[in-house]
Amino acid sequence: MYKFISWNVNGLRAVCGKGFADIFEEMDADFFCLQETKLQEGQIDLEFLGYRSYWNYAEKKGYSGTAIYTKHEPLSVAYGIGIDEHDHEGRVITLEMEDFYLVCVYTPNSQDGLKRLDYRMKWEDDFRAYLTGLAAKTNAKGEKMGVIVCGDLNVAHKEIDLKNPKTNRMNAGFTDQERAQFTNLLDAGFIDTFRFFHPDQTDIYSWWSYRFQARQKNAGWRIDYFVASENLKDRLEDARIHTEIFGSDHCPVELILK
Repeated sequence: MYKFISWNVNGLRAVCGKGFADIFEEMDADFFCLQETKLQEGQIDLEFLGYRSYWNYAEKKGYSGTAIYTKHEPLSVAYGIGIDEHDHEGRVITLEMEDFYLVCVYTPNSQDGLKRLDYRMKWEDDFRAYLTGLAAKTNAKGEKMGVIVCGDLNVAHKEIDLKNPKTNRMNAGFTDQERAQFTNLLDAGFIDTFRFFHPDQTDIYSWWSYRFQARQKNAGWRIDYFVASENLKDRLEDARIHTEIFGSDHCPVELILK
């Protein structure tokens, strides 16, 4: 079994002051992926026994950034998706394992007034092409590689995935365009693992605004995902959302793979 955890920490140094190390140790994941670390190289020294770590930093200070802690040595590590337009914000890390790729991603937000929506659409097309390219590769035994994508995808896919769908329609993260792009990803041969196990579960979210006591009222959005390629379907064991864990405006999400 492999246990994967993904968490948008909204500033790793901030969450370190809120018990991050204890949470990390307690969760005991094989792979622990972080988004929105908001770090530059050398700003934190955070090591855990038995883990190696890989970091992708944004060029802009205090912004974006991703990291992966792993107990298992990868065959290779790639940063970004190989397109210069997208690769200055520290948004993607890919580990090549023996029979799957693990991709940690922090998807660009369309922002207030949707001022980045056009860029987001370009990102979605290019990122999907990157993932389908990985899924087309074969391992040393000649078998198709699996692909596991995790992170803050900055979209609530269906109305069931946020508390107030009517009032949020066409807001960043719940535009028709962003939702359609998530559908396009699933149609390209991927599975939303939480919905695979919990197709009808309501009122479970992974992000809450810091305003309006949103978390106390559970007025949230499910925007953090584990998405897996179809060829991993038989190995999916469980997917969870850890709403009991605090420290960020997001909570960790989990995938168990046989």
